[in-house]
Amino acid sequence: MQYEPRPQRILLPVNPLFIGFTLACALAFNLLPWRDLSGMPDLVALVLAFWGVHQPRRVSVGIAFLLGIVMDVANGTLLGQHAFAYAVLVFTANALSRRLLWFPLWPQAMHVLFVLLGSQMLMVAVRMIAGSTFPGALYFLGSLISAVLWPVVTMLLLAPQRRPESVDENRPI
Repeated sequence: MQYEPRPQRILLPVNPLFIGFTLACALAFNLLPWRDLSGMPDLVALVLAFWGVHQPRRVSVGIAFLLGIVMDVANGTLLGQHAFAYAVLVFTANALSRRLLWFPLWPQAMHVLFVLLGSQMLMVAVRMIAGSTFPGALYFLGSLISAVLWPVVTMLLLAPQRRPESVDENRPI
C-alpha cells in the first residue's frame, strides 16, 4: 500500500484585518457570561492556535501575550496566567506548523488537542502556584471540545482564502 499525497489547494493571501477580526470575535465570545461553565472551549486559544499554524509569521508570541493580558483583565484572573499560556501555545503552534499542515484535519485536531491541553495545564499550574485549588478534571473538557471544533474552525477561517473552483483555460495555475 503506497501513500498517495493529497493535492494541496493554493490559497489566496490572508488579509491582516481578517486575522484581527477573527481574534476580536473569539475574544468577544470568551467574554460572554457562560464562560465559567465546564466544557466551554477557549475560542481565543483555538483561533490563536489556528493562526499560529496557518500564518506563523503574522500571529506572533507578542500578539498572544497581549490577548492573554486582555483575557486576564477581563476575567479578573491572576495577571499573566492567560498571557503565559497563550504565548506558549502560539510558540508551540508556530513550531509545529510545518508538520501539522501535512496531516488531514482529524489528525491535526489530535495534535491541537495536546497543544491546548498543555496550555490549560500551564494555566492550572500558575493558579495552583498562586494558592488556588485544582479545578477538577472537567476543567480540561474544554480542550477536547476545542479539538472537536478544529475542523469546523479550519474550514470557516480558510474559506475567504480559497480560490474559486471554476476552470479558466487562460489561468496558468
